Amino acid sequence: MTLFCRCAVFASMLLMLATPAPTHAQGRGGRGRGVPPLTPKQAAPIDITGYWVSLITEDWRWRMLTPPRGSYPSIPLNAEGKRIANSWDPAKDEAAGEQCKGYGIGNIMRLPGRLHVTWENDNVLRIDTHAGTQTRLLYFKPSEPPAGEPAWQGSSAAQWEMGGGQNEIPRGGDLKVVTTHMRPGYLQKNGVPYSGNAVITEYFHTTKEPNGDQWLILETLVDDPAYLAVSPDGTPGDNYGPFIRSTSFKKQPDGSGWNPTPCSAR
Repeated sequence: MTLFCRCAVFASMLLMLATPAPTHAQGRGGRGRGVPPLTPKQAAPIDITGYWVSLITEDWRWRMLTPPRGSYPSIPLNAEGKRIANSWDPAKDEAAGEQCKGYGIGNIMRLPGRLHVTWENDNVLRIDTHAGTQTRLLYFKPSEPPAGEPAWQGSSAAQWEMGGGQNEIPRGGDLKVVTTHMRPGYLQKNGVPYSGNAVITEYFHTTKEPNGDQWLILETLVDDPAYLAVSPDGTPGDNYGPFIRSTSFKKQPDGSGWNPTPCSAR
């Protein structure tokens, strides 16, 4: 090859290295410079929208029926929590207009019934419940839960937890929701308390069976030192908070069974 040809080839290589790569080649799944980031709705690694019905596979006595006062065998209450639970009086809740204390964020997803999940907008996921006719709004950044008085469903901050490693296209993931700023309520309808300072963390995950059945699995952690026992040395255990529960839902083809009911203190 002549000196002129070598120089021409070398110049062509430099030009190729200096030319920006096309947008679609900038990393696996990358958006590229100047392209708006995906909204939380667009970036969702799982789809939890639609109608779901709860499956009562555990704690049937404490979920399908309002248990008697003082029945809370699996909840690690401290002395103050037990005192309040043992003095529960539904008539007092009714007189105070607080029939929904058992339908707050600490128990609403545990009650039997159906969910209807939709997108309120690109940054806010909405969950309507059959039980108690409640509405939850899950705020993804850049949206923020609105300030104001504490509500039964609290203020919920949501984020996607993507599956896969760095630079990998997400193949699945979880929805993580942290709820604070809530009205005090009940972990069970029979007066087992949680405080307005509780922190409730939820992880939503979906699975699909070979026959097409879809499941929504929810793990809930309730951290509330006001009423839950705290381990003296920080070692976790069944007798100490946080209180952990797992709840399952099955996806329904439509809303034919949707019939919301009001709160009831009994």
